[in-house]
Amino acid sequence: MSKNHSVKAVAKYIRMSPHKVRRVLNQIRGRSYQEALMILEFLPYGAGGPIWQVVHSAAANAQHNHKLDKKKLIVDKVFANEGPKLKRIRPRAQGRAYKILKPTCHITVILKDSQ
Repeated sequence: MSKNHSVKAVAKYIRMSPHKVRRVLNQIRGRSYQEALMILEFLPYGAGGPIWQVVHSAAANAQHNHKLDKKKLIVDKVFANEGPKLKRIRPRAQGRAYKILKPTCHITVILKDSQ
């Protein structure tokens, strides 16, 4: 096993505001893999679900592709980038229309070996 492996997983086009996702990502940055999963499971935010999936996927990548032990992984970097916005129209009085922007985001999780 070589040292300092970093393993990445990305979830793209998640139908959630990146601002709301970042609030949850800040809670798990720098924690161990197992601790991060526990925190995500019990946080009362909707963003916890998709983030949990990405963290779990990154750990699976580490185990399968690099033969790393899941118990020794640490959340190195996590970030949510803005994705494309879905544009919708809200009808208003007198033939007007207001724009509704439904944001999406791309969640990236990078795990590293603690050794």
